Amino acid sequence: MKKNNCPKANEFNPQKNYEQTRQEIGYVKRKEATKADYERIGFMSGLEVHQQLKTKEKLFCHCPAGIYHDHDDYDAEVIRHMRPTLSELGEYDGTALMEYKTRKEIVYRLNNKTACTYEVDDTPPFKIDKEALEYALEISLLCKLNIVGEVHITRKQYLDGSIPTGFQRTAILGVEGEIPLKNKKVRLIQLSIEEDSCREISDIRHTRIYKTDRLGMPLIETVTYPDMFTPDELKEAAEYIRFLNRSTGKVRVGSGAGREDVNVSCKGGTRVEIKGVSYNRMIPELSHNEAFRQWALLNIRNKLNDRTKDNSKWKIQHQEIDYRDYELKYEPITDGLIDKYRIIAVNLPGFKSILSHFTQPGKIFADEICDRLKVIACLEKPNMVHSEELEPKVIEENFCNLKELFDASDDDAQIIFWAPDEDIPTALETIEERCQMAFEGVPQETRKSFLDGTTIFERVLPGADRMYPDTDSAPIPLENSYIDNLSKNLPTDVIDRYNQLKEWKIPEDTFRFIFRNNLFPLIEKIIQDLKLNPTFIGTFIGHKLKFVEGHYTSAEKFEYTKIYDLFKFLIDNNLDVQLSKKMLPVVYEHPKMDFDSILTSINFKKVPKEEILSKIPFLKQKFSEIKISKNDSVAKEWIMGELQKTAIGNIAPDVLAKAIEQN
Repeated sequence: MKKNNCPKANEFNPQKNYEQTRQEIGYVKRKEATKADYERIGFMSGLEVHQQLKTKEKLFCHCPAGIYHDHDDYDAEVIRHMRPTLSELGEYDGTALMEYKTRKEIVYRLNNKTACTYEVDDTPPFKIDKEALEYALEISLLCKLNIVGEVHITRKQYLDGSIPTGFQRTAILGVEGEIPLKNKKVRLIQLSIEEDSCREISDIRHTRIYKTDRLGMPLIETVTYPDMFTPDELKEAAEYIRFLNRSTGKVRVGSGAGREDVNVSCKGGTRVEIKGVSYNRMIPELSHNEAFRQWALLNIRNKLNDRTKDNSKWKIQHQEIDYRDYELKYEPITDGLIDKYRIIAVNLPGFKSILSHFTQPGKIFADEICDRLKVIACLEKPNMVHSEELEPKVIEENFCNLKELFDASDDDAQIIFWAPDEDIPTALETIEERCQMAFEGVPQETRKSFLDGTTIFERVLPGADRMYPDTDSAPIPLENSYIDNLSKNLPTDVIDRYNQLKEWKIPEDTFRFIFRNNLFPLIEKIIQDLKLNPTFIGTFIGHKLKFVEGHYTSAEKFEYTKIYDLFKFLIDNNLDVQLSKKMLPVVYEHPKMDFDSILTSINFKKVPKEEILSKIPFLKQKFSEIKISKNDSVAKEWIMGELQKTAIGNIAPDVLAKAIEQN
């Protein structure tokens, strides 16, 4: 091994640099951030909300929609290699070119129940599903969008393999609408109907595997303008659109049925898309960290441009190194040597303190390079080490020797990566390209989200060049009479439902559960038909039902209409509605059990009202004898407690309380 003494004077501390740069950009934790913090960095964001429609068939074929199967439940595999095509203007889309570099082999697992020859691009599309088109138009009208006069199907290119054809069929249905939030209105750009993509099973090295059960299912995409200036506004808008969609009762619910793409930028940054956010609760943390990541990248840009006179001439240096000449006792490297990987050292001129610059909580600029090596060069993580590791993987002396190898200056930084021969050119190109982007600021890209609120690079952000007309599908005229007829049967607006719940004095902490599960129509029906107290019904559904759902398991799918049946049974049998609270857990666990059997299971006995009230004088006398208290309110509570077991379901609590006072 080469020997070289590492200079100890002015020793660089990556961890200290991480903390310093975090402070430099003024990063604050999401919970501590104020509106002023977002104004300072120019936070701006918009949404693309995707929602599956609850149709019987897929969008462009007659395969059933909504049937899912396990990873290993498939009848055949199809293998594809994707290649980019020229757009109408004779240009290639940047995303398509990036995917082509990866040299991915795409494997599709087909189940005969959910796939046909259309899915694998062996036959043209059928006519668009009428049911899906009608549902999507109804939602467009609810969004106050201007409906197009003619529907034109277009193709949107996807070379990541998520669609076997290499493109997604999509059509714009409405443009220029709006939704109301608590303190503002958010403008909508458009609503489109499109076919859903495959579900990814795995993505390792140069092989990506998909399931096709979800492929082709009807999906709507609602796109907003970047009108949200705080993460809380962004979440509120996402919730409103999701609740609006669900208010129709014509969209699918459950895991994966609704997904958001969150577009975020900061002042001086650019639009970055956080792809496929499944849970709205994640949106504030993700958008907060993305805006500050861009703010950090702008700080990196300024530092690099101060150091480099002509960044157009900036280039990396690289050289293969021999394992025997360096102390590289890091398991991923030694494992790579078994597979005959080569070890490549890279010098990054002027990048000292940049690799360990803060970007996201727990992440640094070096991670930006590492992520791209995984996606573009297909080098599985861990795929590199560098001279500014927060937790060093190899001894520091290695990088001192690399400085000597490259005759590098003190302002340079170094990377070591390991890869098979065929991936080294792509890896080197990827490292140099990402570093060159750092001189410009924030690259336009799509990023994948994680539950901790951080993101990683997924692909280059697609451009307009990937869209072109679908020559297999004829335009679909939309008659005014057809649209007028759809307008007559729309549900009430979400904002009107929100105001009605407030008027009914239903607690606001129930609203999200009610809207998420589209339970407003059920509450309204119970109140109107059964004449029950709105506050009690809203609280019962928003609190009690929510608790039961979270703590009990239903023997089969629980239908919310069972709640209506429960209250109707109690009224028809002259039983107090408070009994519903004791019955609900059993109703939920055993939806097919009849209500009389449920009463037996909870040991309920019907007792005449008069019999219960006749016990009040005796209990009052007993209370005075045991001398617990002379306070009348204490006596009342004690007597109610003594009678509660018998009274519940037989007499209303307020009626019992009044009787105790009067006796």
